Amino acid sequence: MNENQYHDLLDDLMVAIEDAIEEAELDIDYETAAGILTLTCENGTKVILSRQTPVLQLWLAAKSGGFHFDYDEDKEHWIADSNGEEFMQMLNRCLSEQYGESVELTL
Repeated sequence: MNENQYHDLLDDLMVAIEDAIEEAELDIDYETAAGILTLTCENGTKVILSRQTPVLQLWLAAKSGGFHFDYDEDKEHWIADSNGEEFMQMLNRCLSEQYGESVELTL
């Protein structure tokens, strides 16, 4: 994957996450700045998604830790390099923990 494809994938992913939050009518604020998507729960906790362009990774920072994802072109999913978990599964888990209710965003 080249850098342009990487940015296109993440642009689409971040817009899809914003749309999914709106559709689910969750009380989660979101803000995108300089390629970083910050999700803020009602209780003030944050989940931050950031681009790591030099290594073509997506990083997720949450109260439970920091996680790095590589894009698997065969599966067409972002996969955690630490445990093989898919990005959306981990995002939903982290948001559920911090939101205080089950969060199931679907893209």
